[in-house]
Amino acid sequence: MAGNRMGTQTIVFPRQPRLIAMHSIVGPVEGRGPMAEYFHEILPDDMLEQTTPEKAEKLILEMAIEKALNQKNLTKEHIQYYIAGDLLNQIISATFSARSLNVPYIGIYGACSSFAEGVGLAAVLLEGGFALKVLVGTSSHYQTAERQYRYPIELNVQHKVTSQHTVTGAGAVVISIDGEGPKVTHATFGKIVDMGVKDPNDMGSAMAPAAFDTISRHLEDTGRTIDYYDLVLTGDLGLQGLKMLRILAERNNTPFGERVQDGGVLIYNQHQGVGAGGSGCACSAVITLGYVNTKMYLGELHKVLIVGTGALLNSLTALQGESIPCIAHAIALET
Repeated sequence: MAGNRMGTQTIVFPRQPRLIAMHSIVGPVEGRGPMAEYFHEILPDDMLEQTTPEKAEKLILEMAIEKALNQKNLTKEHIQYYIAGDLLNQIISATFSARSLNVPYIGIYGACSSFAEGVGLAAVLLEGGFALKVLVGTSSHYQTAERQYRYPIELNVQHKVTSQHTVTGAGAVVISIDGEGPKVTHATFGKIVDMGVKDPNDMGSAMAPAAFDTISRHLEDTGRTIDYYDLVLTGDLGLQGLKMLRILAERNNTPFGERVQDGGVLIYNQHQGVGAGGSGCACSAVITLGYVNTKMYLGELHKVLIVGTGALLNSLTALQGESIPCIAHAIALET
């Protein structure tokens, strides 16, 4: 290990930055799912009296930020950097939310891996002494994602069984060297993995190899086995992608078993008509800040590996017949 580097892709954080204040918000569909009791806030509707779903998504993210700061009586003056991302062109929800914060802003795009990427980058800034507190936020909205990546919902186009349902919601978290909360001990930033999948309606299968690559690299870099963690949570592979991940693990003689779960599978009931499960920048964020944080606070989970997965396509590349480059970033959380 050279400095804070372990192996080829993993960073260790001896100062162990902590998730000290957070807020998760979901829409009404997510509020009817099995994770409802763990979210900080469930919206009565997904438009919030806004004229467009894009404006609604921005507002949801701003609400999550405000309430995360209020949880510890923090103001924007306490924050040195704001790291945020979403699914939309020019990451407009993140960027527009940064207008009112008036703090240095780092916009990121990792698709559904954005939350894990943001937390990992925040930990790097904190470990290096470049900040005292960093705010991380991500958001997504079913209607905005449908309009950009598939079809406007007014067309009522049928989804394939392998398609995933974009989560409406947002998550925001303040990460600090000081304070109480889950500790970020390691981050493994992933590489682009493209196995030639071209179907944008089956992004779980496209992302599964990236998830396997990053998990394998994290375990090799740290010298750990999968059993070190109480939970390895991918997000968001959905039913199809999680199945593919487990097949890949078995074929490589490293079976993951039930210790590996997926946020996109957990967030909905299958009778909700959501295809292969959830997706979107908000999915991993709200499951981590809601479900995982609660379980860690109660002492039911102690060591969790969050593996954010992203399909880095856009509507144009899909129409041009390009395969889907994918990525996965992992962050290790411990009590």
